[in-house]
Amino acid sequence: MTADRTKKTHEIPTSAGAVLITMGVVYGDIGTSPMYVMKSIVAGNGGLGGVSDELILGALSLVIWTITLLTTMKYVVVAMQADNHGEGGIFSLYSLVKHFGKWLIFPAMIGGAALLADGVMTPAVTVTTAIEGLRSISSMRELLGDGQNKIIFITITIIALLFLVQRAGTSSIGRAFGPVMAVWFLFLAAAGLGNIGGNVAVLKVSSPFNPVYAVKILTSPANDAGIMILGSVFLATTGAEALYSDMGHVGKNNIFLSWPFVKICLIINYLGQGAWLMACKSNGALAAIPDMNPFFQMLPEGIRPFAVFLGAAAAIIASQALISGSFTLVSEASRLDLMPHMQITYPSQRKGQIYIPLVNQVLWFACTGVVLLFQTSAHMEAAYGLAITLTMLMTTVLLFLYLRKVKKLAVVPFLFLFFFGGLEGSFFISSLSKFSHGGYVALFMALILFGIMVVWHEGTGIESSQAVLLPLRKYLTQLEKLKNDSSQELLADNLVFITKDSDKNKLDRDILYSIFDKKPKRANAYWFVGITVTDEPYTREYSVDSMGTNYMFRVQLRLGFRENQRVNVYLRQIVDEMVKSGELPSQKRRYSIYEPGVVGTFKFCMIRKLLVPESDIGPFKRTAISLKYAIRHFAGTPDRWYGLENSSLIIEYVPLFIQMKPVSHLTRV
Repeated sequence: MTADRTKKTHEIPTSAGAVLITMGVVYGDIGTSPMYVMKSIVAGNGGLGGVSDELILGALSLVIWTITLLTTMKYVVVAMQADNHGEGGIFSLYSLVKHFGKWLIFPAMIGGAALLADGVMTPAVTVTTAIEGLRSISSMRELLGDGQNKIIFITITIIALLFLVQRAGTSSIGRAFGPVMAVWFLFLAAAGLGNIGGNVAVLKVSSPFNPVYAVKILTSPANDAGIMILGSVFLATTGAEALYSDMGHVGKNNIFLSWPFVKICLIINYLGQGAWLMACKSNGALAAIPDMNPFFQMLPEGIRPFAVFLGAAAAIIASQALISGSFTLVSEASRLDLMPHMQITYPSQRKGQIYIPLVNQVLWFACTGVVLLFQTSAHMEAAYGLAITLTMLMTTVLLFLYLRKVKKLAVVPFLFLFFFGGLEGSFFISSLSKFSHGGYVALFMALILFGIMVVWHEGTGIESSQAVLLPLRKYLTQLEKLKNDSSQELLADNLVFITKDSDKNKLDRDILYSIFDKKPKRANAYWFVGITVTDEPYTREYSVDSMGTNYMFRVQLRLGFRENQRVNVYLRQIVDEMVKSGELPSQKRRYSIYEPGVVGTFKFCMIRKLLVPESDIGPFKRTAISLKYAIRHFAGTPDRWYGLENSSLIIEYVPLFIQMKPVSHLTRV
């Protein structure tokens, strides 16, 4: 094993190549916003015929200052300082402040659930919008027709391919997508500059860079949508939270270096769309186009095919940012006991880049369902953005605690909470207008995810309150007696339990209950194995504590995050080495198709909790425990995580030791 493979790799280097990968992983969501923000604003004001120069300049000012305040100031400048060992996102932020109040778990769960729901909406709306851009090309419009079926088929196919390649890892995907995204941002800037040159009035003294225009347009008669225009404007910054969540995938410094370029390209494109709208607002032919999209219509006819192709690629990358962010969120939620442990693989040399098969499958199914339900991007836009405003509000609450309690600032946290809480609150209120038009779908998904987190958190709390660790040395004599009791059938030479106990001198009561009380389990050696995943990719280490015996062993495996957790393979090696060293008696087999060896038979015992009907527990807690066990069954089993599915395995259920209800005395007749 070489030194460069074992060194810590979670500190992501800063380089030109890493910046390029960052563009491919992080900026897809916010980078595709020009395809639908101005379209949504125009549609909200009755179409192209209902817009004026005042509306266009005011809307551009709202977009520019929303990106500046929310994305740049809140997330890039403030939030990205609140990293947890290089990882970002709302759960990492919660980990930094959770000691300051038990109630903080609720904003963390609400924000995490809403962001995961947004991860379902993003692939659906961005890919559909891009594919609908094909209709801006005359020949493709004739081929596709007025129906939506062909658009839906193409969209679902692209989404399927996107989720199929996730197992390759964000590093591989980033290397492929990075150059594409760099070209996309350069194209955005070029398209914007081309239209600004045709109508420089968009840059006159009363320009959209003046925040006064943003404030005035909210109550101006020129804006038929009123304050509800913020629901459309907010779409320009929906990728900001994903940017924070993906920090662990690409590194903080690489985001700092790339964001100024990305922001400039975005603003230039929005200005170009504004210039085109000011020049074409009286064009009746354009106004008659259903769901007219300024992003595609402002381009020359010959360039539109390239724009659609590049836009579809960028939409795929937008989806990637949310998908990889979802993997990180679920992984962090599992570590915080807010979601079940799931099988995680690490496709690259960096621990921050992960792949969770079950999450990938659920997102794939949900995204496909959203496309089939809403059919068009216009309908999806109504559902898009509402959930993410909740995440941003919850992040603001947690950042307030971080600035006040961790950074020990006095006045700044209150200013931060007042300003950003008020700003995001306004966006949330305006986005509520989308509720009946599809926003309920995103909130419903967020509510389901929030429910899962509440159930898992409550159930884990109940289990923890019942957990009892017993001193292992006290039971060594019983173990030895059982080992030598020939009246009991020999179950195996080696009986193995996986344990999470951090105290090597104590053992979970459930394991000892299984050995002695369920049905005495006689073995020649008892193994209690703990597993630690290290920050290095290829660590393979173990330690053993026999407590002076030759029949009881506490084993601690230290495995790198890229190593397969094949406990049966590793344990066979450990037994072989310990027999050869004399620490363990030889376990020669009498019968085998192979040459006689020194390693005997194995039985792996996996213990699962069971809530018995007689448990004296309230209805809410009983429901929480029951639902938790149902969720755990769906999420997968430890025997699969540890490579034991083909081993000699015992699945044993033990009661969750809660006080039992008094049982009425029977009378013999």
